[in-house]
Formats: sequence, structure tokens, C-alpha cells
Amino acid sequence: LVLPDKTSLPIIIIPAIISFLFVIYKYKLFTMKFASSLIKGKLIKRYKRFFADIEVNNKTITAHCPNTGSMMGLLDTGNEVWLTKHDDPNRKLKFTLEMIKVQNNIIGVNTHRANKIVKDGLEKKIISEFKNIKNIKAEYKYSTDTRFDFLCDKKLIEVKNVTLTRENNLGEFPDTVTTRGAKHLNMLINSIKKGFDPYVLFLTQIQGINSFRIAKDIDPTYFEGFIKAKKAGVKFLAYNCRLNSKEIVIDKKIKFLDE
Repeated sequence: LVLPDKTSLPIIIIPAIISFLFVIYKYKLFTMKFASSLIKGKLIKRYKRFFADIEVNNKTITAHCPNTGSMMGLLDTGNEVWLTKHDDPNRKLKFTLEMIKVQNNIIGVNTHRANKIVKDGLEKKIISEFKNIKNIKAEYKYSTDTRFDFLCDKKLIEVKNVTLTRENNLGEFPDTVTTRGAKHLNMLINSIKKGFDPYVLFLTQIQGINSFRIAKDIDPTYFEGFIKAKKAGVKFLAYNCRLNSKEIVIDKKIKFLDE
């Protein structure tokens, strides 16, 4: 048995340490952990769009509902929900609705998290279409009345959080008529003339989703805008997430159905 001499020990140990750190880093690439433990409860009702009454430990608390959509299919009384608690003394509502469980699938309803998840993915090169970008600018002001979620080099990205699922393994957007979304499609078409490369990224924060489509029965105008934008050169992507009470994990690109 020949033991390595003192000089060769660092040569052996250092690569091992680097490999170990890479494994940890690679794991973190795909993870966005909640800053604090989530509180579990049961939904009583959502009202006035931004309020939700939740039963927690036999008490009723009112939480902020950070979702302007209809939340179709998510609001049955008794659905399990998860909340975050905030200690900011200036906040009137100390709790925020984060996720709802529907038919054994956890769904992320906090639309404010969608951009954070995507930004994390952009920075860590998770999203294959944007692996080679060098500069990321959030909330890019395209015109006096239009902002897009990201400008990455010359790539414009508009992010849409998807919470609607009416069929097994299928996510859909929108869950209500979206005139703002239709306007964004027209502006993305316009951006091509100015030398931009525009994208719409649908982030499906729904467990068990393998495909995505535009809900043309809910908003035919948005569907028509989608067809027009696609023909003009706007690119459309859909990515899935895995969710649990501790973290949101970007999973994979999923099939985009054009029908």
C-alpha cells in the first residue's frame, strides 16, 4: 500500500471538495425555498379579489390573496391552503395565500412569485432558451404605457403564471378575459420591428402538469392574439414546476398545444 505524499494530498482533496460543492450548487439551481415555514389551513372564501378567509387551528384569519385572476376551480370551501406570515408592522394583513391543494395537486397562486422563480431560472441558466444571455433587466420599460417582465440582451420576456387546470395533466391560460394580456401580445409583435426577440413564458405552478394550451373558450380574443403573434414571430414557451410546502422547484419544459 502506497500512501500519497503530502504534496499530492491537496491535488486529491481539492477536486473532491469542488465536486461536492458543485453537487450542492446544482441542487440549489433548481430550488426556490420559502423564506419561512408555511402555515397550513382550510379555505373558507375569497372575496373582493384580494382577501381570503382561512381557518387555521379553529380560528379564522384574513389573508392577502395575491392573484387578480378568477382562480377558476381553486376556491371550493374546505380546500387545503398554505400561507406565509409576515412580521412587517406596516402590513395590514399579516398573512399571504401561497398555495391551494385541489384534487391532490398543489397549485401556486401567488402571482408575485412567478417572476422571482423565472429570474432565478434565468440567473442560473435553468431555462434552456436563455442559457446564453449575459444581461438580465427586470421590469423593462418598453414604452410609456408598457413594461415587460424581463429584457435579456435583446430578448423580451413576458411571464404568465398558470393556475387553471380543467383536464388531467393539462394547464391552461387565461382563467378569465385578459385585455392586458392581449395588449401585451400586440406590443410584443410591435417589438420585432424594433429589433427585439420576444417571448411569452407560461409558468405552470401546478403539480402533475405535462402540457399546456391557451383557453380559447374563456378568452377567444386572447387566443386570436396568440395565433397572430406566433405567425409574426413571437415565441411561446411553457415550463412546469414541482411544489411542496417548503419550496418551488422548476421541473421541465412541457408540451405546448396550439389547438
